Amino acid sequence: MTREGNVLLSVSGLSAAYGKRAVLHGISLEVRQGEIVALVGANGAGKTTTLSAIMGLLPAVSGSIEFDGTSFLGQTEPAAGLAVERRVARGISLVQEGRQTVPQLTVAENLAIGAYLRRDADVAADIAHLYALFPRLAERRRQLAGTLSGGEQQMLAIGRALMARPRLLLLDEPSMGLAPKIIAQIFRIIEQIRAEGTTVLLVEQNAREALAMADRAYVLEQGRVVLSGDGATVAADPAVLDAYLGGRQAA
Repeated sequence: MTREGNVLLSVSGLSAAYGKRAVLHGISLEVRQGEIVALVGANGAGKTTTLSAIMGLLPAVSGSIEFDGTSFLGQTEPAAGLAVERRVARGISLVQEGRQTVPQLTVAENLAIGAYLRRDADVAADIAHLYALFPRLAERRRQLAGTLSGGEQQMLAIGRALMARPRLLLLDEPSMGLAPKIIAQIFRIIEQIRAEGTTVLLVEQNAREALAMADRAYVLEQGRVVLSGDGATVAADPAVLDAYLGGRQAA
């Protein structure tokens, strides 16, 4: 399935490095409004690094990043690109790998942190909406985040990112370390987030589930895009079947 929408995020020729070690080598991709786009690949392929560079957590060496017509990185921006906080204000949120919440704060306090850049009067209404989306968080709103289960912490991390009202949500390994029942719930929530109007760029080791829900996908190997297309086409590619989906007999 593909969705024809305006290009929301455009990444062209993006290269990045950790110190002197080059990690990304000319990554180009785009995400259209209303899509779920998946990045798949082996560990160390550059998926998390791509999200970090898009978010501004890792300075890019070269290339361009444009979000809804605004340049985050390129000739019109300084070498490091637009600051992370300004990218959040423009409409991008990142849920990092590892369910990074503030453990000594309650669920409600963590959600409030997600709205720290907002000055509108709808924060309380948005928290109420998130409690409807994540009933377990509503039950534990006064509980310290550090005492939640892994699945509940992942829900809280996603909810906190949504409190910034992003137009594009970057998700890094949302199913990692979770039980199958919770993984299925997380993927249903991602579908609902998209249905409510938030575009999603998803990094996910569970390639089968990611490609099944993705409108389009990019396969990364050693910091380069080696394959792209709609989710079903990428999932049916023999190399993808063999490398990430358990062989062709599983297709």
